[in-house]
Amino acid sequence: MDAERLIAAGRVALARSGAALDVVAEAWQAQALAQAIGDQLALYGPKELRTEARDLAETGARGGALPEHPSLRDGGIRAARLTTVTDARSALTGLGMLLGEAGIALVSVACGTDEEGLYWQCIEAIDAADESNDRVHGMLRQLTARDEIRERDVEKEKEMG
Repeated sequence: MDAERLIAAGRVALARSGAALDVVAEAWQAQALAQAIGDQLALYGPKELRTEARDLAETGARGGALPEHPSLRDGGIRAARLTTVTDARSALTGLGMLLGEAGIALVSVACGTDEEGLYWQCIEAIDAADESNDRVHGMLRQLTARDEIRERDVEKEKEMG
């Protein structure tokens, strides 16, 4: 399945999450997707993104896990269905939105819980989502810089000839 479809499914699932543990599980799903997209881009993406993509995959892998959570057992890990990243810019933009939304939802859960264990789990997941989002934005900046260089080269060619 294409990255953009998985990201859209993640955003819908996160928006529908009602219980605190469901929000945490969806944040983990987002981190797993960050890892999978990072892996795909490291292997098949634009050359200028490959190092950052590996870093994104590693950051996503450190994002924590709740493999015993019922929602993960029922639907499985969405990221496992990733087959391709068709458009790196679009996928990274969507992933950044998903990670940002997951972070906001986690803050809400952390602020609303009296359970210390859940609170710290949320704090760790917020940190992981923030770090992954930083990597995504760095990759988007690299794509923008690459495109600007290409545009200047095209302009120079037009001027010269």
